[in-house]
Amino acid sequence: MEVYTKASLKTSNMKIEQIWKAQQNDRNKLTGDYSKQFTTVFQQWESDVQKYKDQEDKLGNMFRQQQKLFQQMRVVQGQRLKTVKQLMDQFVKNLEELESSHSAQHSTIQDELRKEMALLQKKILMDTVSKTVINPPPPIHQ
Repeated sequence: MEVYTKASLKTSNMKIEQIWKAQQNDRNKLTGDYSKQFTTVFQQWESDVQKYKDQEDKLGNMFRQQQKLFQQMRVVQGQRLKTVKQLMDQFVKNLEELESSHSAQHSTIQDELRKEMALLQKKILMDTVSKTVINPPPPIHQ
């Protein structure tokens, strides 16, 4: 009975140990399989996160470049506006000077015309007077 019990215990222990090893192998295999899958997914996740960070950096750089470009454009447009204002001021000034010059020319021409008209009037008057003195008009017969 003792031998039978020992043999039975030994057999039971071996079966339990085999089952336990088989279960452990199953658990290890399952854990290994899922571990590989999780590792793959986490590596993809890390890769995606890195890509997102890279894209975020690129986007940030593009945004900063756009800001610089807009600032430069604002400065250039401000300079253009200042140039337009200066040109407009210069144009108005030159136009006023031209108008003043033309006014002075008109006044000068009017004065010259008045003098010439006065001289012409005087000459006509002198011619008329000299013709009347040299050739008196015929008497009027009634």
